[in-house]
Amino acid sequence: MKRVLILGCCGAGKSTLARKLSDLTGIDIIHLDQEYWNPDWVETPKDQWNNKVAQLIKNESWIMDGNYSGSLHLRIPRADTIIYLDRKTITCLSRVLKRTWKYYGKTRPDMVKGCKERFDWDFLHYVAVFNLVTRKRVIQKIKELKKDQTFYRLTNDKEIEEFVANIKSSF
Repeated sequence: MKRVLILGCCGAGKSTLARKLSDLTGIDIIHLDQEYWNPDWVETPKDQWNNKVAQLIKNESWIMDGNYSGSLHLRIPRADTIIYLDRKTITCLSRVLKRTWKYYGKTRPDMVKGCKERFDWDFLHYVAVFNLVTRKRVIQKIKELKKDQTFYRLTNDKEIEEFVANIKSSF
């Protein structure tokens, strides 16, 4: 486990799992939200984004959390471990709403400075339909893994806790 890619719907727990794995392994985290967004929620242009991702994945080790399905074709082949947090829509929606409430008007720890948490109907819609739309594309990309890549599908808190405990016992 040197290059770990954590995928899943917003609110699934990607950043939380990334922090836990980083604490256990000492591997640096790359929060893609911090890399993609500029202050005031300004997006990085697509050509610059792909160049940035290409540079980030060159590192010898990383734990990378974030979907950004347009760059999966770059990230999946470079990862040796892919973790997909396959959570229920209601779980993700409730966590996103709790997170919005907790950080409203402030910047979350896994976001770039200047991107204050806000209530956004379009974002909530994205979360609500993620498992119906985006999940299928992500799963299709994961099916293309090489034999030397390890894949984990975790669906609930218990599975995530057990996964972390297994990692902890091996370090």
